[in-house]
Amino acid sequence: MAADKKNNKQEEESEVSCSDCGFLNCYRQENRFPDFCPGESIGTEEIERLTAMYCDDQDDARTAKAAAEVEGLYYGKLTRVEEVLAFAKRIKAHKIGLATCVGLIEETRVFSRILKKNGFEPYSALCKIGSVDKCEIGIDEELKIRPESFEGMCNPLLQAGTLDEWGSDLNVVIGLCVGHDALFSKHSKALVTTLIVKDRVLAHNPAAALYTTTSYYKRLMEEGRDL
Repeated sequence: MAADKKNNKQEEESEVSCSDCGFLNCYRQENRFPDFCPGESIGTEEIERLTAMYCDDQDDARTAKAAAEVEGLYYGKLTRVEEVLAFAKRIKAHKIGLATCVGLIEETRVFSRILKKNGFEPYSALCKIGSVDKCEIGIDEELKIRPESFEGMCNPLLQAGTLDEWGSDLNVVIGLCVGHDALFSKHSKALVTTLIVKDRVLAHNPAAALYTTTSYYKRLMEEGRDL
């Protein structure tokens, strides 16, 4: 019995992570680190090794410094659109690839014009590029939005390949589906950042569901939901 309790306690401790922390001491170091802190368990040597990677003149270091500069200079001052422009300039990206959802093509057109006005060269690859019917990869007809009709599958691998062949310096995701965005990021050779996260129900503001878990979206807190 005692062994079981010990094992259960160890299992519970192994499952806690940064979202369980009430101190957040890693940000300002004005408190203390909890006993389960993942950062503390990594060890000084590994942290120093990773920190050194931000201090050289390689791509990761330049990217991190550019991101920190945009945050420090424009915190709470610029929109996400403007931050993407500021970041792109700092990493000296000129050719900006746009991995866009067909449902957000109008937003992509506007952003493309903004990029041109600011001296960038944009090129977009639509999610339906290649125009392959979903059935060709084994998707059942009843899983189509409009069954018994042609419905092009999302093709993030071809999007990534197309933008890579074009020679993009930075790729921007504009509303790709959950999962398709992951595949695009996995296969993109250029850096990837996100302008719009798709949420068809909440006008592309997924955080709204988190803010309303005690009211409109309290169903999210129900256990054992069948999705």
